[in-house]
Amino acid sequence: MPASQGAPSRRNAVPLRGSCPPGTPGPGSRVRTAVVLWAAGALVAGGSLTACEYSYDDGRARSDPGSSVAPAVPDPSFTNESLEDEPVSGAEMGSWLQEALPDTEREVIHVSSGVLNAGEIRMEKAENLPIGTYALALVCRSQRRVTFTVRTEEYTLVDLGLRCGPTRENVIYLSRPSALTFHVEARYPANYAIRLTRL
Repeated sequence: MPASQGAPSRRNAVPLRGSCPPGTPGPGSRVRTAVVLWAAGALVAGGSLTACEYSYDDGRARSDPGSSVAPAVPDPSFTNESLEDEPVSGAEMGSWLQEALPDTEREVIHVSSGVLNAGEIRMEKAENLPIGTYALALVCRSQRRVTFTVRTEEYTLVDLGLRCGPTRENVIYLSRPSALTFHVEARYPANYAIRLTRL
């Protein structure tokens, strides 16, 4: 049998750099080479797993200067001023209304304000409103939320537990002549104000 038929193909051999002398290795060398390759593969795999174990960082240990996570920004509605927003009466009520609902150039359709006792519900109505788009401004002054509910004869347009402080403005559209009913409820003493303007 020719020597070329009994010898294994060199194309399938995977020599380690610097570990195999030039030429065709003998049978003993092939066994040693296989053992070395297996051991080297195990070391590489083990090293990769060890490196991965320490490569994960959940951000709790340190802060990365290049991180794209935005810093926490406090919600404007959770300021100390709003949490200490005690209701007022008398002359102070007028000053609060001027600050909460400043003058507007839009046509004012309905405006109302008042003082609510704890657990009190106030109901008001704006009738004969023509078809159109309106801006509804709601604001309150209290240690806790005040609930505003605004309905037409058929639908609830606004149902909101408002955190007192900033003024909330909603845009509403009436597709036919309607009347709006405003329910205002407070579980704690509160001031409230409502203003409906035509857009």
